[in-house]
Amino acid sequence: MTRFRPCIDLHSGQVKQIVGGTLSNTSANLKTNYVSEQPASHFASLYEKHALHGAHVIILGPGNEKVAQEALRAWPGGLQIGGGITADNAKLWVERGAEKVILTSYLFPGARFSPDRLESVLEALDYDTEKLVIDLSCRKKDGKWIVAMNKWQTPTDMEVNQESITLLEPRCSEFLIHAADNEGLQRGIDEELVVRLGEWCTNPVTYAGGGRHLEDLELVKKLSRGKVDLTIGSALDIFGGNGVNFDDCSEWNKQQSRIDHL
Repeated sequence: MTRFRPCIDLHSGQVKQIVGGTLSNTSANLKTNYVSEQPASHFASLYEKHALHGAHVIILGPGNEKVAQEALRAWPGGLQIGGGITADNAKLWVERGAEKVILTSYLFPGARFSPDRLESVLEALDYDTEKLVIDLSCRKKDGKWIVAMNKWQTPTDMEVNQESITLLEPRCSEFLIHAADNEGLQRGIDEELVVRLGEWCTNPVTYAGGGRHLEDLELVKKLSRGKVDLTIGSALDIFGGNGVNFDDCSEWNKQQSRIDHL
């Protein structure tokens, strides 16, 4: 059943909400919706208090490792972590307290999918697929969703479709998919992508990008037939937004749990 999944996005050592399509290796074009005065550990503790399992911490560039570790210490075993994950550090992040690691750009050396790199990460995790989330965040081009790497600026050779999902599902426990063209804009979700993810995926999948109202949770539930979870970021009141109340999202999850148990 569809759930609200929160996030902690880290940029330059701070919790921020960023317009996803403006991320790059330079700060000149970066558009930021919100910079929190609270540390990452504050949000980790908040999510634990509300039992919001499956929350993800995303490291956006350098200068974030310390604050990421502080978040993991605040909720040991409760958070997923992504951004800069490789075969060399995947197990280390689990040892630091991550529930799962999220694999992104490392899978695509030279913007081409590498089965060998996926295998190396799984080997580092002792082939425990439950510890691995694959990030297939994408941008739409010519009617297709193309996986994008390097802060969503570089298109890869992988299309998000039934073929790629079927290929990767046995090698991971979940997918995380940001619609990068929608991320941080609060202009609505990519409804067509949500429908397709509900059709293609049997593993749990979290969609992020464009969520702006509490009603978007019900919309994602309807479009995906309850198979896709939703992350809402910039629209949340805890991130300076005025579209969605965090407590309402938490209560929505509780209501879904009650429905599940009927």
